[in-house]
Amino acid sequence: MPAPARGAIAIAAAVLLAAAAGCSSGGGHTAKDGSHSKDGAHGSAPAAAGDAAQPAPAKIVTGPGPKSSYDAQPQPAAGSCHYHYTADKQPLPDPNCTPGAISPAVNQGNINDTICKPGGYTSTIRPPANITGKEKAENAKSYGYTGPMGDAEYDHLISLQLGGDPNDPRNLWIQPPSPGHVPGKGPNNPKDSVETHLHTAICKGQVTLTAAQQAIATDWTTAEVKLGISKGATAAPTAEADADGD
Repeated sequence: MPAPARGAIAIAAAVLLAAAAGCSSGGGHTAKDGSHSKDGAHGSAPAAAGDAAQPAPAKIVTGPGPKSSYDAQPQPAAGSCHYHYTADKQPLPDPNCTPGAISPAVNQGNINDTICKPGGYTSTIRPPANITGKEKAENAKSYGYTGPMGDAEYDHLISLQLGGDPNDPRNLWIQPPSPGHVPGKGPNNPKDSVETHLHTAICKGQVTLTAAQQAIATDWTTAEVKLGISKGATAAPTAEADADGD
């Protein structure tokens, strides 16, 4: 073989060896999104078509769960939390202050012995009013709520009937009245009926516990639509479910 041809083959072989070494080395790889992975990883697989605008939701934190006795929990600093509102003026909590928290005592495998238990469950784990009253007053300062306290609800973002943590401050917020509220008439909270519909759907096997928790924590006003539950399509609320309106 002529010398020039042998030289070209040697150069090509060297280039291929160098490329192979670069892919197999532990020095890392810079992905298209700029992230740097180690140990031979080449970043995440590309998202499926249509998923780019829908990032995976953050995993909901797990709180301490039910206790035989509760202590008033410290609340976020005064003025550090800010309400968000939907286009039709329904209130949403500040996700930095109130992202939601679930109870370690409730999971998909034990719903028939917990939240779906005949005879009720939430009344057995609910913190007493002398505890939540103190927390509500401090949380009002956190959110800058200055309206009548009787018109606002100290609300579990992920309600107890959906496996929400009973007294984790990340799962509780002072929910102001919804549009159409009559001052002095107490809370008017359409979120309660959403919670009841989701609870019924879980217990009927229409949706999973995790899906319902994620939907209500993300935006209670769209939870039913996201889960494919039409309003009023589920069974009438039980007394237990209706009583859990927080």
